[in-house]
Amino acid sequence: MTAVSPVVKPISQMRLAPGSRVTIEGVSWDEFESILQELGEKRSLRVAYSNSTLEIMVPLPEHEKPKDIISDIVKILLKKTGRKYEPFGSTTFKQENIAGVEPDACFYIQNYQRMIGRRRIQAGDPPPDLAIEIDVTSQTTLDAYVAIATPELWVYNDKLTIYLFHDGFYIKSDNSPTFPNIPLLEIIPNTIDRAWQVGTVQALEELETLLTTY
Repeated sequence: MTAVSPVVKPISQMRLAPGSRVTIEGVSWDEFESILQELGEKRSLRVAYSNSTLEIMVPLPEHEKPKDIISDIVKILLKKTGRKYEPFGSTTFKQENIAGVEPDACFYIQNYQRMIGRRRIQAGDPPPDLAIEIDVTSQTTLDAYVAIATPELWVYNDKLTIYLFHDGFYIKSDNSPTFPNIPLLEIIPNTIDRAWQVGTVQALEELETLLTTY
């Protein structure tokens, strides 16, 4: 009997349609690191790794608009409350030999001074204070955030869910400790809906007017 060798192709040769999600089990940490290196930094797809499972996700075009709007809202709120920050976009965050994840957007707020001038995440750097994910239904992604221990995670999927990291787990919360007096569960979906109707600039201008009442 002739032995059949598995066909091995580089991950970068995969052609995935927008909205696709591919799960690969049994991936070692070294393999995950090699895949990240192969894919490079200038790419549209996102990866998450936890419990030896790698997920590769290709965002839909409509994925980008909510991400940008929520990021803009965070910046508006931080400016309103007089706080400085460092945005780190979709940087790859890793807990060596355990997990890796790439937020759609993230911010250093409490730890912003420590991250000024940082071009790459270094060993010992804290996780981002706030991470944003759009349309996440994957347990691998959430498990990766647990390993990274990001204090606050927002997940948007037509509605906003706020997760707070506490005692090794994420718990859902109706309020954000970063913006405790702002009804985010209401204003973020409403602003995104308005952006589809009247455009992003007008929707954000309307939000800024609304925020004067808080």
